[in-house]
Amino acid sequence: MTTVRLNSADPVSFDTDALIVGFRSGQEGPRAAAGAESLDAAFGGKLADSLKAVAFSGKAGELAKLPTFGAIAAPLLVAVGLGDSPDTEGLRRAAGAAVRSLAGTARAALALPADTPEEAEAVALGALLGAYAFSRYRTNGEQKAPVAELTVVSGQAGAVAGRAGVLADSVALVRDLVNTPPSHLWPAKFAEIAEQEGNKVGLTVEVLDDKQLKDGGYGGLIGVGQGSANPPRLVRLAYTHPEAGKRLAFVGKGITFDSGGLSLKPSASMDWMKSDMGGAGAVLGAMIGIARLGLPVNAVGYLCLAENLPSGTAQRPSDVIHSYSGKTVEVLDTDAEGRLVLMDGIARAAEDQPDLIVDVATLTGAQIVALGWRTAGVMSNDDDIRQLVVEAAGAAGEGAWGMPLPEELRKGLDSPVADIANLQPERWGSMLAAGIFLKEFVPEGVRWAHIDMAGPAFNKGEPYGYTPKGGTGAITRTLIGLAERHASI
Repeated sequence: MTTVRLNSADPVSFDTDALIVGFRSGQEGPRAAAGAESLDAAFGGKLADSLKAVAFSGKAGELAKLPTFGAIAAPLLVAVGLGDSPDTEGLRRAAGAAVRSLAGTARAALALPADTPEEAEAVALGALLGAYAFSRYRTNGEQKAPVAELTVVSGQAGAVAGRAGVLADSVALVRDLVNTPPSHLWPAKFAEIAEQEGNKVGLTVEVLDDKQLKDGGYGGLIGVGQGSANPPRLVRLAYTHPEAGKRLAFVGKGITFDSGGLSLKPSASMDWMKSDMGGAGAVLGAMIGIARLGLPVNAVGYLCLAENLPSGTAQRPSDVIHSYSGKTVEVLDTDAEGRLVLMDGIARAAEDQPDLIVDVATLTGAQIVALGWRTAGVMSNDDDIRQLVVEAAGAAGEGAWGMPLPEELRKGLDSPVADIANLQPERWGSMLAAGIFLKEFVPEGVRWAHIDMAGPAFNKGEPYGYTPKGGTGAITRTLIGLAERHASI
């Protein structure tokens, strides 16, 4: 487990295995950023020239490693580019990239700009996120361990490091869950983990099994999960604060594996569908973070857990199911299953009478087509709430973009036999149509936002910044930030 602390001592004398230093880019070449002044002097003012000699320019994310030959206490210097004028997200990414490059190193210190609480937290958080590794199933010992001890050069209070640690722990939990193979994470197992983790931080946890779901009228969860030998679950997590004046509800899609059901996915689209529970993971991680930070808000989180598999008992295209809200739904495509479990979760969350419901889901491939792999789509029945969610995501460094809910798309969800169909026949605007479907299950007068993060939840490419390959833990920090902002409204 990686730890982080703050220390205001001169980094030149730090007893550490590697020292990370920030450089900005400029027309004259790399320039030492705040925190690196004494280091440049220790190298006789030649540090920038040495970096130029190895073609280091200081552009954002660029890395260079130099032996120090005794000029400072640390034997290795890692220069990381900050670009021209880095913001807090730039600092997070630089710290993460540098720490990630030091896997196999026991200790590292970061002499990056950290003069304000915001900067110090950004550096600490980025470093912790960059130190993540998922090695649970490795047996050959070839994977290098992440840096174990991190020190941030800063005069800020130690509480900053504590907060960064809470956020990083929440994200790491979500990454672990997303990376866990479906053979080791089915709905009941996910519910068991949620109960264990929730109890540790004082959350009230309730788990409904498949019999209770059937008796309670949760037709979406039952319908999606009925094709699997691993039955569905609904987990409710509750956090209360004595000074809270607002109640916030999160609802997460938790499909522990999505084959598409009888509307089977192509195999190339299936190998990463262990990540289809990323929304429920983000809700769990956020609820634990909210509790550990003691935020003055009341919050409930619903994890809608099911496994979507084809079998003789699976739901069929053209089946009609009865949702928890009472509305009937014609299932035209069993691979549009996420909205079916969410509709039950949203309707149940509304019974808690929250001021705001936010659902989070790896919902549509159309989100990736429209916004790419790193930007989530945000839809809402309230313009101010949509903007609030986008701003919370931006502050957390998690890409999000506000999207509309065009009224004309609702007609495409009409069904000749039920109240609504789960899919529109045309593919155009299908991310938006999915949002419109979910909006149908939000009671009148309840403010609601929907976050489609199909792409951001799982990084299929190479690591970048503090983001690893595989599960990213996306939107977890956004939800925690949203709880902080909502508490102050």
